[in-house]
Amino acid sequence: MFQPKPDDFLALLQAMPLCVILHDVQTKEILWANNAALAVLGFTLEELVPLKAPDMTAKAPQYRRSVGLRWLEGAARTGQRTIEWCYRSKQGVEILSEAVATRVPLQERDVLMVQFRDISREKQVERDLQRFESRLKAFMQDLAEGVAVLDADGKLRFLSESALPLLGGSQDDWMAHNFLGRCDSATRPRLEHHLAMQPPSREPYSVSYQLQRLDGEWRWHHATCRYIEIEDDLVGHLLLFRDVTEQVRAAQAQRQSDQKLEYLARYNAMGEMALAIAHELSQPLAATRNFIEGALIRLDREQKAEASAAWGLDSAVRQIEHASLIIKSVREYVVKLEQAEQRIDLNELLGETLYFISLKAQPSNVRVELERCDEPLWVSCEKVLVGQVILNLAFNAIEEMLNLPEERRLLRIRTSRDGDSARLCVLDQGPGIDAGARERLFDGFFTSKVSGNGIGLALCQSIVSRHRGDIWAENVEPCGAMFCFGLPVADPS
Repeated sequence: MFQPKPDDFLALLQAMPLCVILHDVQTKEILWANNAALAVLGFTLEELVPLKAPDMTAKAPQYRRSVGLRWLEGAARTGQRTIEWCYRSKQGVEILSEAVATRVPLQERDVLMVQFRDISREKQVERDLQRFESRLKAFMQDLAEGVAVLDADGKLRFLSESALPLLGGSQDDWMAHNFLGRCDSATRPRLEHHLAMQPPSREPYSVSYQLQRLDGEWRWHHATCRYIEIEDDLVGHLLLFRDVTEQVRAAQAQRQSDQKLEYLARYNAMGEMALAIAHELSQPLAATRNFIEGALIRLDREQKAEASAAWGLDSAVRQIEHASLIIKSVREYVVKLEQAEQRIDLNELLGETLYFISLKAQPSNVRVELERCDEPLWVSCEKVLVGQVILNLAFNAIEEMLNLPEERRLLRIRTSRDGDSARLCVLDQGPGIDAGARERLFDGFFTSKVSGNGIGLALCQSIVSRHRGDIWAENVEPCGAMFCFGLPVADPS
């Protein structure tokens, strides 16, 4: 068995790349150093032995002589102590080191063997990494996008700090939830399809989905995704997502606006058709009236006409006159006018629309009652448009009462002044407004009619808003609903 000799141990110490300095346990004076320590510090052994701590350490407060002595004394007492110590070479170069002081009993005396190694490069790398990590964290935190990594089941493997403002809640809360499970059923398959692909595709892809935040709010996300494998630490689908809810809502609003324009264009076409029909019917009706009047004249001349025949012809003339009046009213109402606001009494405008309301109400045996304000209600408006609002509200109220007993078929229209607002209200005695429909009455062409198109109330709101007014609806007791709109009172002068 090989047994090293005492001189062999000295040779081993001299050959070590690790720096070694021996201190006396009692006085803490330097006794000896190996070649590695002498080379690093730049001293010869004769120069190093008489040196004290201030002669070979950095001048920073944490490297004061008293600190070094406490460290060595602790090693002498407990057997071993470690410290981060900054030596200074003969040339003035500071050497940041990890130093371990160990008490070693020798034949002649006990010593403190200090082993140290240069950790300057390691500390620099550590500082660089910390600086890079802090910068990356700051960049990630200020990103408008969130970063997540999902496994094939939709569970979160990683979630960035920047994602939390988009998702709501804390990181711990989200790590306990399934990301896919928070997506709505309509858009979930878009993301689910890519996550479930086997083998997973490494090609980047884009996907949009609607997700419910932890606070319950639904938001739209658009994500750019790709499959990643970062060793065994992070494997899954990397999602770089951003909130696009406002863009989606704007696109939906644009589509609704386009639909409104389509509906309004259709109604404009209906008005033009009504004009054409009125024009075409007016001439044959006038000719028919002339023929009947001529027949009556001839019958009178012959004085042989029966009373019943004359009565029938007279009745026909009256009906033709009635039809002509209707056609004349339709032409005057739907004719394409130069749209411009004018000052008009809301009571007077109600009177002009009453004829059409009565035509709608009479076949359904709906009674119409007016409660006009005692004073004029001057408003600045486009007469045809506001008249259309009154007609729409009245026609809706009449249709709501068609299935009621006749004694309940009462339509009341009243005007009043409320401060600086001229108000018109239409009241029916129908079933009232369903609680679930109240918020959607004037939005997106909502209709409760089987054959309705929903343009009426949406158009009313658009017209009233255009005239700087408000429109609303509420239920009334004991039954029925009330639809009202208010317009700013205009200066009567």
